[in-house]
Amino acid sequence: MREILIVGGGYAGFYTAWGLEKRLRRGEARVTVVDPRPYMTYQPFLPEVVAGSVEARHAAVSLRRHLHRTRLIAGTATEISNSDRTVTVRPENGPDYQLPYDILVITAGAVTRTFPIPGVSDQAFGLKHVEEAVAIRDRLLTSFDRAATLPEGPERKRLLTATFVGGGFSGVEGFGEALSLATALLKHYPEIRAREIDFHLVEARGRILPEVTDPPGEWVVRSLQKRGAQVHLNTQLISAEDGHVVLSDGTEYDSGLIVWTAGNAANPVVHNHTDLPVDERGLLVVRPDLRVGTETDPVPDVWAAGDDASVPDLAADRPGARTVPNAQHAVRQGKRLAKNILAALRGRPAKDYVHRSLGVVATLGLGRGIFQYRRLVIKGFPAWLMHRGYHVLAVPSWERKVRVFAVWATAVFYGRDIVSLVSVQHPREAFLTKGDPHRGDQPANAPMSGATGSPHE
Repeated sequence: MREILIVGGGYAGFYTAWGLEKRLRRGEARVTVVDPRPYMTYQPFLPEVVAGSVEARHAAVSLRRHLHRTRLIAGTATEISNSDRTVTVRPENGPDYQLPYDILVITAGAVTRTFPIPGVSDQAFGLKHVEEAVAIRDRLLTSFDRAATLPEGPERKRLLTATFVGGGFSGVEGFGEALSLATALLKHYPEIRAREIDFHLVEARGRILPEVTDPPGEWVVRSLQKRGAQVHLNTQLISAEDGHVVLSDGTEYDSGLIVWTAGNAANPVVHNHTDLPVDERGLLVVRPDLRVGTETDPVPDVWAAGDDASVPDLAADRPGARTVPNAQHAVRQGKRLAKNILAALRGRPAKDYVHRSLGVVATLGLGRGIFQYRRLVIKGFPAWLMHRGYHVLAVPSWERKVRVFAVWATAVFYGRDIVSLVSVQHPREAFLTKGDPHRGDQPANAPMSGATGSPHE
């Protein structure tokens, strides 16, 4: 029985494994997925997780719940050696080990691209995973709680200031949803006035949302500014040490929340730790049928898709075009990949991946959105409804669709939940301090003084 090894359980990896499970004959091949997380993150929901419009668990699709005949390995691929047909895996506990394969599928996904800017690694959150979205939400809610108890001054101002770096879809959607949450919180915090909320969106280029044309992008900027946000175009972050933001346009201020969404970079295992062909950006060189290699020099039994693959865009009108790294392509590439692997196993020709864009849609906060398909542009509430409708249909499994829709329906009558669960980051604190504020200075993982035995002794 042939071993099909899939590196990465994101969109492309999940849909490849799911498609293979549905179509493989018994005993034809065994599928293994290697990923450090036990779930696939539905990333388009992360901005709404930030705003509390989607529950965090509903943006995570359990691999074990849906991949019943796939072997799942919790670990990180650290090296791919196609010459030996092995992948080195690092588990959470224990030494590294090697997994052999007959057919390799690389869908490891991209990572957040960062630069050596002072303070970013110490202060900033990313927005690629569920835990990051939850942490951003909790930071914002906790900041309101703390600011409400302080008199007006620098510390209160810092707590009510947020900075998002990066004007792509992830950054703009996260920024718009966080601004929407902050505005909605005002009715619950009479101590805080609207003019005290200070939100900054920083983009190095002269425009935001590069996937849309200039007029819709300019409309989004104006829309955010009307809501009180400050949008800094042609501006770079110079420093964020100790939360003090310094921008290249001369602006300086203290920010209690900093979110970094300034693009993606190739996954390190693909960029640096493989003998497979990569391009100048560190992405795998992929043919139109999703095989790794070129038309004249394919790599046998190795396939790739998603954000770590440079896939030719056959639907584009220009030569040399590559598919953009988004969920729309990753999902469809995963489905095509499953069919092509089965075709190769059964001696049939693989088909090229071709997908014409369905348009782009973004949420800008509750009741606000933007949609564009070629020259058709829809703004405001209708676009927001289209965003929700599209993604509730696109998220995998009816179970997830129903859960997400139920939360949205509940919010119509009761609004979104505004409880911060930041304390879950220190789950043992209450147990160790026993409610005594004088014990709160001790680390949550340190033993209490005098605690030498069992509580029953």
